[in-house]
Amino acid sequence: MQTPLPIATVNVGMTVVDVNGEEAGKVTAVQMPGTDVRPEVPAGIAEELMGAGYLRIDGTGRLSNDVYAGGDQIRESVEEEDRGFVNLRVPREDLFRAS
Repeated sequence: MQTPLPIATVNVGMTVVDVNGEEAGKVTAVQMPGTDVRPEVPAGIAEELMGAGYLRIDGTGRLSNDVYAGGDQIRESVEEEDRGFVNLRVPREDLFRAS
């Protein structure tokens, strides 16, 4: 049995936590790999995100605007009783800011 990509188990509303345990925000959209939905980032980065799939995150703190995490930046997603978490492989400063 093949294990699904981590992005396949992410849902809107989940809390995103970076590799250092800092909250990066909440998931507002999920696009699977190969999507035709273009994120609001510069050319080149947009195509990379579209190929890998991506999350749009309503940022917190210094990242108070929306940011994107590529599917390859997601380590895992975890569902708990009434909430879920997305754990990233990278620090939140490495996420792509929406333009």
